[in-house]
Amino acid sequence: MLATAITTLAATYLFASLFALAPRKAGYSHLKHTISEIGEIGAPGQRFVAFGLFLPIGLLLLLVAYLVRPSLPAAAALALCIAIGYIGAAAFPCDPGSPFSGTSRQALHNLFGAAQYIGGGFALMTLAETFGQPFKLAGFVVLGSAIALSVIPSNSVRGIIQRTAEICLFGGLAMAVWRAGAAG
Repeated sequence: MLATAITTLAATYLFASLFALAPRKAGYSHLKHTISEIGEIGAPGQRFVAFGLFLPIGLLLLLVAYLVRPSLPAAAALALCIAIGYIGAAAFPCDPGSPFSGTSRQALHNLFGAAQYIGGGFALMTLAETFGQPFKLAGFVVLGSAIALSVIPSNSVRGIIQRTAEICLFGGLAMAVWRAGAAG
């Protein structure tokens, strides 16, 4: 149950922070802009977003991975993939607009994001073997989102695509660790 509570805390903190921080960035739209753009280079609160939002979420999910590793390795893998994405975003803030190409820092930001979404998508599909088809669907949504985020231009619908993937990742993790705890 501790892993479920920590996952829920991390997700709640992320989504509450997004709504609190978005108004500080002029022109920011949850539908159009990625989460990383709230903390992009030069954004107001860039350091807070990196070290007060992304890093703590990543560290909390590392703890979840550690807690569930012995009993549910696929959920540990999912938590680790999400943690890698958030820790990478803290260490390597995106360029303005979070383009697919840009500085070497942007390339590293994208690499950590790819680990989160591609690894997370496959981890959800592995969890489907234990918990059923909704996890497989969530995995496909996350993988499709990873592709869409890499080809759809900035300032379009990338925000809603990413939010959908994040809901699948965090929701899938919370559901898996909750169901494993309820079964154990």
